[in-house]
Amino acid sequence: MSIRHLDALFNPASVAVFGASMRPASVGATVWRNLLIGGFAGALYPVNPKYTEIEGVQTYASVAALPQAPDLAVICTPAATVVRLIKELGARGTRAAIVVTAGLSAAQKQAMLEAARVHTLRILGPNCIGMLVPHLGLNASFAHIGARQGELAFVSQSGALVTAMLDWAGSRGIGFSHFVSLGERADVDFGDMLDYLGSDPKTRSILLYIESVEDSRKFMSAARAAARNKPVIVVKAGRSTAGQAAAASHTGALAGSDAVFDAAIARAGMLRVDTLHDLFLAAETLARFRDGPSGRLIVLTNGGGAGVMAADAAATDNIPLTPLDNGLLARLDAVLPAHWSHANPVDIIGDAPVQRYVDALEALSHDSESAVLFIHAPTAIVPSLEIAQALLPQVGTTPQRVLGCWLGDTAVAAARQTFRDAGVPDFNTPEEGVRAFSFLRTFRLHQEELLQTPVARSATRAVDLPRIRALVDGVLASGRELLTEPEAKDFLAAAGLPVVPTRVVDADAAEAQAAAEAMGYPVALKILSHAITHKSDVGGVRLNIGSAAELAEACAAMLARVGELRPDADVQGFTVQPMVRKKHAHELIVGASVDPVFGPVILFGAGGVAVEVLADRALALPPLNTPLALAQIHRTRIAKLLNGYRDEPAADLDGIAQVLVAVSQLLAEVPELAELDINPLLANHEGAVALDARVRLSARRPAGAAHFAILPYPAELIETWTWREQPVVLRPIRPEDEAQHRAFLERLDPEDIRLRVFYSRRSIEHSELARLTQIDYAREMAFIATRATPEGGEETLGTVRATVDPDDHTAEFGVIVRSDLKGSGLGHRLMNKMIQYLRARGTQRLVGTVLRINRGMLELAHTLGFQESDSPSDPGDHDTRFVSLDLQPTVSPDDRSG
Repeated sequence: MSIRHLDALFNPASVAVFGASMRPASVGATVWRNLLIGGFAGALYPVNPKYTEIEGVQTYASVAALPQAPDLAVICTPAATVVRLIKELGARGTRAAIVVTAGLSAAQKQAMLEAARVHTLRILGPNCIGMLVPHLGLNASFAHIGARQGELAFVSQSGALVTAMLDWAGSRGIGFSHFVSLGERADVDFGDMLDYLGSDPKTRSILLYIESVEDSRKFMSAARAAARNKPVIVVKAGRSTAGQAAAASHTGALAGSDAVFDAAIARAGMLRVDTLHDLFLAAETLARFRDGPSGRLIVLTNGGGAGVMAADAAATDNIPLTPLDNGLLARLDAVLPAHWSHANPVDIIGDAPVQRYVDALEALSHDSESAVLFIHAPTAIVPSLEIAQALLPQVGTTPQRVLGCWLGDTAVAAARQTFRDAGVPDFNTPEEGVRAFSFLRTFRLHQEELLQTPVARSATRAVDLPRIRALVDGVLASGRELLTEPEAKDFLAAAGLPVVPTRVVDADAAEAQAAAEAMGYPVALKILSHAITHKSDVGGVRLNIGSAAELAEACAAMLARVGELRPDADVQGFTVQPMVRKKHAHELIVGASVDPVFGPVILFGAGGVAVEVLADRALALPPLNTPLALAQIHRTRIAKLLNGYRDEPAADLDGIAQVLVAVSQLLAEVPELAELDINPLLANHEGAVALDARVRLSARRPAGAAHFAILPYPAELIETWTWREQPVVLRPIRPEDEAQHRAFLERLDPEDIRLRVFYSRRSIEHSELARLTQIDYAREMAFIATRATPEGGEETLGTVRATVDPDDHTAEFGVIVRSDLKGSGLGHRLMNKMIQYLRARGTQRLVGTVLRINRGMLELAHTLGFQESDSPSDPGDHDTRFVSLDLQPTVSPDDRSG
């Protein structure tokens, strides 16, 4: 249900506690006491028929006895009472409840949700600690302590962790905008919280403790929206790989749920850390240094040992230390003594006076691509505070370029505080500073992936879908799920992937010899059996066979070996293929499987027979395009080899990326594709070829774009319309349209902007443009009308946008056409396209708010069949009109009975 009525949960005007009590150490007593002493300014109502007052506050016997419907109800009563209370509260007008009560059965939880749904009443819990909103003085929880006011939001699936974190954060002076325990997440879940907190002005960063995710598309949509606005940092418990042993492919074995979660985090633009300490470390770094450089790092220190520790940490975290070029060396030589380190880390020697620090940092400022980790150990030469004050003009610049590390405690406390007051991130140790910088690098990489919105179908590879469908349907009709090797290669070839030629022969040496003679020695011989998936495990593969005699011996030995190890296997024959010899070649694996939570997932890594031992792989969620595929490749260790080294040329990375994109397309086009292995994919500087492949199908159709956790760009909605004797393209907006959209908005008259979007600013910030162009197609739609320009580019002529509510019942629209093109029919055509789209997706109603003086828009609405009325939310508003259109046909009673 997204954020509907969450304002009643997190910003209530009144709160009632059901089960409020005076019994010491009871949940009801603790919740009531926390609310009473927290400083909440709204009305508080204890509800318990056993009392007339609690701590001097009048107590009420029931929902009906309350003087008004509370915005928020906190339920601490036995499980058997919860459903009745939700029904009564919903009917009275309450729109949010925290169900602290534990022990509800599945039937009780379902009945509770059904009772709440009638009134769109939101439920936090059940079985939760509650929540705290410190800036309201609202502590609706049974936590043992309160929370400091701050700008971090913390949302936890674990109630026990909530109380521990409150204790831990309080001792360190960390404050929060919201502190929420989700409990069993019957209604309000991580997706809802991300939607709410992502647009909350009092929240600077969102911190999540997650154990599991159920609705992956909702979670990913909310996460991607929130991560565009502010850092979202995640700790996830559970790295278990249990249950993977039964997978039929290497990909299924390697793609554990935790690794898939990592891939989802990356694609959503979030950051995952391993510990609660890192959660706050990352939050401070991203808050203070989010716009600073993140490519490389320079360490500036007055102590050689501290510099070595930082360099070691950088090597461990794969952080590149900036090589000092001749220009930078010359600048440092000019201000440092002759015996400085002449390398990075830059050791300016322990006897450095204040001016040496200033001059060294000034010299390093000429490298704008590198961040500087400033490490200082206190000495008797000069007080640390003087150094900090002297460096303030440089460290206080925007964006930040310096991270601080003042080693010690009392002696550097004032210096550390001076840096912190200037907005410089501060770390206790060199290792902590380097680790924080690594978080920043990872976060930036994930933010780049967030901006990608690929299509489901690749324009670079033509897929022979009829050929694939015939193969898939035939295999499933035969009662099989696993394709034979020849079938798997045919499957890949139909997808436009390069495969090695393969001949199928009977289990007869003479036929194998004839095939080998035709293709030329050396050849590879493989067993062919529907029952054998991993052929090498049973001696079913022989490579580099150089003669007919050797081939005959290999056939006999292979049949004997397979008969010994797999007597149950029905052998159909052999496959013979030429040995592919590629200089400078690498064995890779490309695969696909279906995760039970996040749906289809793509794997890339080091291949060969030791693939599971090496476990060098990276996962990605489809759909993929070339930038996303290249990013996936670079997350593996083998990427360093693929980039080339010494006299080894770089592999064709674009060619490898296109294989990944093709697999993404297969997952979108072939819903039956359950598992895929291309192992090895042999790649060098000349290209890539699949030597072996395994494919498993499923009649349950677990793949397909409909099961993607991230909805692809809906390219199928693109159409061309002839307008004024010229072609105009009507299509969904894309993230790449930002510059084009800015140009479109800048050509609008100020009055048109005011009439359409109710403000008069002509300039629009990047964050606003990103929100307009980087949309989630599962939640909203924006169509633009474009035409080609004489320069060979494209320009936007008009746009229509609709945001759909969480229940897909009502969509709110806005439409605007370039000022010089008003009255040309573009607005009418755009509105018609949106109406057709919303009808097809099942949305019930399209509505809009129009300024009364905007007669052109009101007339357009009338011609399209909209009904005009006063605003239902504010009938006294005489400046605006409300227009609505029923999108689905009304079913009469007679039709329903028939």
